[in-house]
Formats: sequence, C-alpha cells, structure tokens
Amino acid sequence: MKKRLLPIFLFLTTLAFAQKATFNIKYSEQLAVFVFLQELSENYPENSFKTEFQQSKYNIEKYKSIISKFEQLKLDYSYRFEEFPFGSKKTMQTEDILKKNLIETQNLKDFKLRSIGFIPNKTLNDLAESISEFTPIYNELIYNPNKEKFEKQLTEITKYANEHDIENYFQTGLLFYNSSWDNSIPFNIAFYPLPNSKGFTAQAFCNNFISAVQTDLNSYQDLFSVMLHETYHIIYDEQSLVVKKEIDSYFKENKSKCSNYAYQLMNEALATALGNGYVYGKLNGKTDTGDWYNKKYINLMAKQIYPLVVGYIDQKKPMDKSFIDHYIRLYEVNFPNWINELDNIMTYRYVLSENEKDNTTVRQLFRYRSRSEFEDQITESSIEKMQRTPLTKIIIVSKNNAEKLKLIKNKFAELNKFKFNPDKEFAEKILLNDKSQLILINQKKSTIETLFKLIP
Repeated sequence: MKKRLLPIFLFLTTLAFAQKATFNIKYSEQLAVFVFLQELSENYPENSFKTEFQQSKYNIEKYKSIISKFEQLKLDYSYRFEEFPFGSKKTMQTEDILKKNLIETQNLKDFKLRSIGFIPNKTLNDLAESISEFTPIYNELIYNPNKEKFEKQLTEITKYANEHDIENYFQTGLLFYNSSWDNSIPFNIAFYPLPNSKGFTAQAFCNNFISAVQTDLNSYQDLFSVMLHETYHIIYDEQSLVVKKEIDSYFKENKSKCSNYAYQLMNEALATALGNGYVYGKLNGKTDTGDWYNKKYINLMAKQIYPLVVGYIDQKKPMDKSFIDHYIRLYEVNFPNWINELDNIMTYRYVLSENEKDNTTVRQLFRYRSRSEFEDQITESSIEKMQRTPLTKIIIVSKNNAEKLKLIKNKFAELNKFKFNPDKEFAEKILLNDKSQLILINQKKSTIETLFKLIP
C-alpha cells in the first residue's frame, strides 16, 4: 500500500460515530511490546527497534535468549470459513486474536484468561513471560524517549478525526460493500511510536486497526486514508454469506476469460480506490496524482475503477451485478495481458511439488503474494484439492516424471491433446476452463529459476 501509518498514545479516546459504530483510539503497551519483540527477531529485516536494542545495555545473552525463545513460539494457527466461496473471507489467524486480546485487556493476567484455548497453554505462558520481561526494556528504549511527541500526536490525530467526520467514511464503506457492523462492538484503533523512521505501518483484523507511527509525522491525510483502506478490508470481509455467494456467482457467470483474475484482484483494488483514492481526495481536497499502491496491478486497477466506484458512492448504491460486470470489462479492455504475466498471476498461487525447497524458491522469485498454498505430494487427492480453488496452479515434477505427468494429464481435461516427453525438461502455461492458469514444470537438471524463465 502507499506509504505507512501513524501512532496514537497514552490515553484512550472515544470517537462516537454518530450513533453508528464507536471507534476507540488508544495506545496499547502490551501490543507495542509484542511488536517490539517481533521486530527484534532474527528473521525480521533491520529496523529502528533492532537498532535501538543492539546499541543498548540490554543486548546481552540473557535478553537475546528471550528473543530467540519468543521467535520459536508457534502463534499462527488458522482456520477457514468453509461455507464461504474460496478466498472471499479472510482465514482466521490465532495471532490476530492474540493481538486483539493484547489491545483489549489491561494486564497480562487478563490477556491469558481471554486467550486460553487459542494456543497451547505452555506457549501462552511463555508469550506472556516474554512480554513481561521486555516491557521495561521497551519503555526505556522506545516509549519514554518519545512519550511527549507521541502524546501530542494522539491529541492532534483525535482532533483531526473529529474535525473531518472520519466516521462517515466507515458508513460509506458499509453501504458500498452491502455489508454491516454490529454497533455494540467498538472498533479499536491502537497506535504506538516508531522512532527514527520515514513512515508508518498498517494492519486491520477482527475489530481492530493497529499502526506504528513515525514520531515526526504531522500530516494526517495519509494516515487516515490508509487506515480506512485497511478498515474497508474488514467491511468487505464482513459481507454476509448471501452477498458473498452472489458476488461469487457474478464472476463465475461472466464470460470474460479475465473474470477469475479480476476477482482475485478486487479486494485490494476496491480498498485502494476507496481509501487511497476517495478518502484521501476528500481529506486533501484533491485526488492524489501519485501511486496509490506499491504493486503495479493493484495501483493501476484501482485508478481504472475509481470513477465507477465514486459513481456508486455518489448514488448511494451498493455494489451489484452491474458493478461487477463493469469492473471485469474494465480489467479485460485495459489490461488483457495481465492474465499471462507471472508477476500478477503468481500473487494467487497453489504449488504442488515433492521438493519442499521449491516452495522457498517460488517465494523468492515472486515475493508478493495475496493467497498461497503449498503441498509436498503430487497425488490424485492433492490435485483434486488444488482444482477446487481458483488460484494459479503450479505443479513441479522432479521425481518419477513419467508416472506423475501421466497422472496430471489424466486429471486435467485441458491436457488431453498436450504431448510431452517426460525425459525432456519443459515449462508450460495453460489457461484452464475455470480461467486459472496451470503452470506445469518438468524438471530434470535445471534449476527452478531457469525453468520459470521458459514459461511462454
């Protein structure tokens, strides 16, 4: 997404959204320390938190051991809402629930009581202990040195939100997405300081939005446009099952060969058109002429559909079949080759390979991903499971090539006339009847990187 996000601190402020949703703006020490520990982990890139810690007196074996132990905790269990069309509703992540509970509780005892059962008790206790150990370190290194600036930002951000009726943009999203929100459930916005940085972070889940904000940030259009961008993902996610199924049917019934990949792109494209386009334009007095998102396909599609989205907002109309058909047509007319571009279609991927290292290689080749699945067996059942998804299907054959290729050919009707030599390397791309691409790679000696370059 464009730019990053801001922090809010110390005291809790409530914005009453005109008898609609209630937004609680606050600083959460527990969440801030949790994120601090994550950023100190070895697998995280260099960042301002790491720099402060590494230069401090706490950069000793005792605390490095705690960081290492924290890094090894498994917190990311997940489950899908199977009755919803694939990819239309976010998979629930236990880490999101843990962060939600850190925000909404006042101490670690209450946090553990609320979180018990989501992860193993031993893991939960170790997590709470790590946060407890690092709370004074975080306060000394990060919070206290930035306290004065951070509290001033919180006051200014709250004032900005009130003066610009930010709650109205939430209602705009509810109407446009044909979604709803239980007004008895507050929307909690948690900020924390991000010193020595050029931007802010942004993430939304459940009924929460969290952001680390640069301590020198003094312009808030970007912050609130990105905040609303992330909030629109939640509003989209909370569409009813009936609405989700209707939208899914509109895409499936559309005859365009681009309809599947247009569907995969829609969630981000809409949130960008609404948040980074519409909301930013309203707050700034004019539309941003720069990039709205740092991913080409999302940025260009959001700008392409912007007039259509604004038209529906102005007419106070929810997205409907006419909107979906128009959206697909704009994709097909303006970007017909996108369904063949690997940087686009590999964003939504399902990889089958009996070499687990291939998944790492694919991640390195195509770092940006919206939805990703991987299985290390090429069997009849794994292929059938893959076929039930609309994702790009990548099958990498490197063992028992003749046998596996025969199985794959039998499972895909589109390969009936396809002739190949199992003893010869190849990489092919075939548009399937469900309008997803199948990438079939037969590997003998070449690297995966080399074979991907052969894909037409």
